[in-house]
Order: sequence, then structure tokens, then C-alpha cells
Amino acid sequence: MTATSDVITQRSDDAILEIAPADGGRIRSLRVRGVELLRATGRSELDWGCYPMAPWTGRVRNGRFTFAGRGYVLPLRREAHAIHGTVYYRPWRVVDDQTLTTDLGEDWPFAGFVRQHYRLSSGRLDLRIEVHATAEPMPASCGWHPWFLRRLSTGGEARIEFDAGFMLTRDAENIPGEPKVPPRPGPWDDAFGDVRWPATIRWSNGIELRLTSACRYAVVYDEQVDGICIEPTTAPPNALNAGATIVTPGAPLVAECTWEWG
Repeated sequence: MTATSDVITQRSDDAILEIAPADGGRIRSLRVRGVELLRATGRSELDWGCYPMAPWTGRVRNGRFTFAGRGYVLPLRREAHAIHGTVYYRPWRVVDDQTLTTDLGEDWPFAGFVRQHYRLSSGRLDLRIEVHATAEPMPASCGWHPWFLRRLSTGGEARIEFDAGFMLTRDAENIPGEPKVPPRPGPWDDAFGDVRWPATIRWSNGIELRLTSACRYAVVYDEQVDGICIEPTTAPPNALNAGATIVTPGAPLVAECTWEWG
């Protein structure tokens, strides 16, 4: 393993992982048996690699939420709603060759930081996110937003397999919420709850990737021709307005996820 301010590289006997601290602390590359699994470019920092989402995931309606009787307004960086937290566009500090950290920044109204851990070993990648409050209680959710290639350089075409207890209904502003309905067939840009892990991506060249997490929710997006997303999250989109975890100093929100391949 090697670590510099520009990139962290981890190697196992069958994979190479590259993490970019300056690009939102994201995974910029995962090559399994020499084949890249992640999309390496996009229109913005939202559209490539695998980045952490914190201290919220998905959209927050109109960038507004209320906590402890007080209203807050979040920056709208790309659309009519605040999206995916603050840390995917912040630089991260390298703690060691498996650990990064960053403050939540001035775009979040509470003091805190996020720590990430990455550990590559034979046949698997273990991921961990911790969201810490440092001054007062705050609401939070977290998760990962990976962009997997639909078609690999070797010609493999992706197929998604997953199961969940329910799907949230999207409203006219593309915010998922009540009522809960049975999952429907894709294509998807949808949030699912009571996810029954693992979720699996099978490429027709024989590579199979299994995602396992204790997160109850996942957003699945497969409406683009060159990328697909399975996003494990601790809460659904817009959770700052209903369902976020209350994080207090000394009691962080923790999420873990494992990718395994064969």
C-alpha cells in the first residue's frame, strides 16, 4: 500500500484500489483482475467513482430542514434540492494508507467531521464511514454513491439483482417518500427499504460483484447508458426532515459496506 496527498493505492492479489483524497475522498478506480469496474469521468463531482455521502444522503427538499425547533437552509449546488451532503466535494486529509478524514465544512450548520476507512484484501473491499458531532447534537445520514460501469472494457454487460421489502414513492419533485409500495421492475431511480443484502451486479464476462451492508436503505439508479448505481444508505433521501439519526459528541453514526467479487 502507498499513500500520498494525491492518491492512496492499495493492492491485493486480484485487485488494485485507488482513492483520491483531493476529489472528495472518493474511490477513483477499482480494477479486478485488470478490469476497471468504476466509471472514471462525469459531468461533475456527482457523476463518477464512488464517493461518500454525509451528513445526509440523496436530496433534501429545497435545501431546507428543521431540527430542534429551528429551521436551516443548505446550499443548492446543482438543482432545486440540496443533494448528497457536503463531503463529496471537500478535500480529505490522509491519516494513513487506509484512513481519511474531513470536516463537514461551512455548508453544514453543525460542527463535526467524517472519517472513512478502506481495506482491500483478496476478493473483497471493506468500507466504513463515521459521522461525528463535535459540539452539539445534529441529525445525519450517510452512505456511498458508487458509479459502476454498465459495460466493461472486456465487453461484459451488467445485470442487477437485489431484493427489498418496499420501495418509496417518488413525488413530482423526485423526492421519495410515503406511501411505501412493493418494489417494481426497473429501470430505477428509486429508494428501497428493508434491503435484503447482498445486492449483486453480474457482468456477462463472468465478473460478479456482491454488495453487503447493515444499511436498511439503498437507492438504485440504472437509467444511464454507461453507468449504474447501488447506494447503501442509513436512511432514505430527505431524511433530515424525517428519519435521520441524531448524532451526539462521542456517539457517531457508523455505516459499513463490503464489496466481494468472484
